[in-house]
Amino acid sequence: MIGNNLRRLRKKKGLSQEKLARLADISLNALTKIESGFAQKPTIQTVVKLSRALGISIDELVKNGKI
Repeated sequence: MIGNNLRRLRKKKGLSQEKLARLADISLNALTKIESGFAQKPTIQTVVKLSRALGISIDELVKNGKI
């Protein structure tokens, strides 16, 4: 699930939710929903922003999940 991958990768990079939301230019609310699984299908634009902010590939972010 993308939320679990996102949370794991964010923590691995030492980022807070607030910092990642700022870096990705998305709302904290959106990030929280994705990580918690309430937003199970984020837009491709959001996925691209998050992967860039984390410095990882989209494949790594969505590994074992679908957009």
